[in-house]
Amino acid sequence: MERLVNPLAGAARLLLAALFIHEGWQKIGAYADVAGYMEAHGVPGRLLPLVILTELGGGLLVAAGLATRFVAFALAGFCLLAALIFHGIGDPDALLQFEKDVAIAGGFLALAAFGAGAWSLDALI
Repeated sequence: MERLVNPLAGAARLLLAALFIHEGWQKIGAYADVAGYMEAHGVPGRLLPLVILTELGGGLLVAAGLATRFVAFALAGFCLLAALIFHGIGDPDALLQFEKDVAIAGGFLALAAFGAGAWSLDALI
């Protein structure tokens, strides 16, 4: 199992990052709809550029393995906020989305704890 540590760490980073890169890019194409969704949940739509930057930028940094611990910790917080704001407890239809966001936060916390692994820019620096 030891010889799989680096490939598994790289795969974990890429799988987590892919979700955020995709979601950030998707929000650009559906900007008005996403801003409206945010406002319907009490979040000002003017924060959408920050959300896009967080998802796209954070996803790209995690994929590359650059500043991984810091970015992963920040994205874990982002996931927990999203879970609470957009999929809050009390809505049975949103429970799966809530649990998904909490689980993704757990993956990011693991990255924050253990780092990006040898196959990363962090390791090269």
